[in-house]
Amino acid sequence: MTNLRHGAAALAAAFALFIAGPAQANDRYATPPPIVLSPDLSQPWVMQLQNPRAQGVRASAPRVVTRRQAGERRVYQPRRQQQQAALAQPPQPQVRGIDPIYLPQTVAYHGSEPAGTIIIETTDRFLYLVNGDGTAKRYGVGVGKQGFEWRGSERITRKAEWPSWRPPAEMIAREARKGRHLPTFMEGGPQNPLGARALYLGSTLYRIHGTNQPWTIGQAVSSGCIRMRNEDVKDLYARVSVGANVIVR
Repeated sequence: MTNLRHGAAALAAAFALFIAGPAQANDRYATPPPIVLSPDLSQPWVMQLQNPRAQGVRASAPRVVTRRQAGERRVYQPRRQQQQAALAQPPQPQVRGIDPIYLPQTVAYHGSEPAGTIIIETTDRFLYLVNGDGTAKRYGVGVGKQGFEWRGSERITRKAEWPSWRPPAEMIAREARKGRHLPTFMEGGPQNPLGARALYLGSTLYRIHGTNQPWTIGQAVSSGCIRMRNEDVKDLYARVSVGANVIVR
């Protein structure tokens, strides 16, 4: 009886292997189904698959940059946009010690003076050369310091390139009291206080002239003369003629 039971059990086991065997083999070597990832890439487990070393670190949601609303302050600008904005700006001239406002430029001018007239605004430290077409060439100047200001109208009576300098006797005496001794005569040249060009005004001791101290442009520092940068007085010199009217106000 026992042998009969063992034989029945063995027959049942063989029949089970016969049924299950092919299915297990087929499952083992069959092509696995594709892995389906969540469309939400901010899911932590997907971020961990992309960066295995991030295991155990909570992934943060990706930063989203939205379009700036009207009136909203910009808090971020990509480097490329910064570079493009910088290139779009016109280069500003860099001159040591001089405010760029005093550099030459053409400005609107609607006065009644004829073309070729020179107008000097001592308060604003500007010299205007009237063009006659509703514009003027504007230059920055240095003017007379306190006690040496003057106003009036004169004409250019002489022009000189790299002029020599003869300080007036009263200037020599005044500077001597300060402990500074001026020469009675100095040849023209880069070290001469009159600079590269001079325009003499009537029979006065005053001139429009260059300077070897360009950082004084825009200031009240002279003994009454009108100072310009050497490159600016050269430009003015070439544009005006003897006899041109000069109005100082």
